Amino acid sequence: MSITTTTHLNLRGTARQALELYRSVFGGELTVTTYGDVGMPADAPGADKVVFGQVDDGAGFRVMAYDVPGHDDPDASAVAGTTRRENGTTVTDRTFFQSVRGETLAEVTALWEGLSDGATVVEPLAASPWSPGFGMLTDRFGVTWVLDVQPPVA
Repeated sequence: MSITTTTHLNLRGTARQALELYRSVFGGELTVTTYGDVGMPADAPGADKVVFGQVDDGAGFRVMAYDVPGHDDPDASAVAGTTRRENGTTVTDRTFFQSVRGETLAEVTALWEGLSDGATVVEPLAASPWSPGFGMLTDRFGVTWVLDVQPPVA
């Protein structure tokens, strides 16, 4: 049996924009189905919102997102919680972080630069005791990303 896991983001009216950003950063194919595409009347409020959205690069990166029905609040901070670094630890009330690990600092830096547009930096991307490059940011959609470089094998 083969199992894969995929993060599914529950957003408040910004799923399409988030998925477009993630496709621009990670590449891959963007798939978007709206509530109208699956039968909601086209003139109904929210018919243009995302009921199923996905970015899949075919090489290991995949993320899904949809717009929670009845919620259209682009201010992600209203529901996403907070994360900060304090005394070398991460203090948060979020239930998850999205982690991305690359093989080289150059690869991770390129991803960092793409995700950082409009983001709040929690921990700048830099060498750490466990990785040649580690950083955390919360993107403009409220998703906290942990990016790091695969540490060398001892």
